[in-house]
Amino acid sequence: MERSIKDKPKTIDDYLATLDEAKRDALQTLRRQILAAAPDVEECISYGLLAFRQNRIICGFGGTSKHCAFYMFNDTTLDTFDGDLSGYDVSKGTLRFQSDKPLPAVLVHKLVRVRLIENANASKKN
Repeated sequence: MERSIKDKPKTIDDYLATLDEAKRDALQTLRRQILAAAPDVEECISYGLLAFRQNRIICGFGGTSKHCAFYMFNDTTLDTFDGDLSGYDVSKGTLRFQSDKPLPAVLVHKLVRVRLIENANASKKN
């Protein structure tokens, strides 16, 4: 059954509370890794996705019934790290992983730092 607008989570914590423990733990870890790589970002929900922004959306994350996801919103970012992503399902700017095989902190840090640079460069162009 689809949630109504008023039932949709208003915060990341509200969203995470709806997930099973394994996904919640994996995504909490990812959340901490993102914040460690980019301590000045703001947490938000954008277009129904859990996201982090610094002037613009940097990245996001979420869980489905089949996997957890780390959203780069940009294929180019993930293409840069193609060798580091073997073993993960990657498409359309999304890196999918299983809760029992969380993303390495070093990889998350690299991806977030690249997104910060990309967004800073995009902001300079505007």
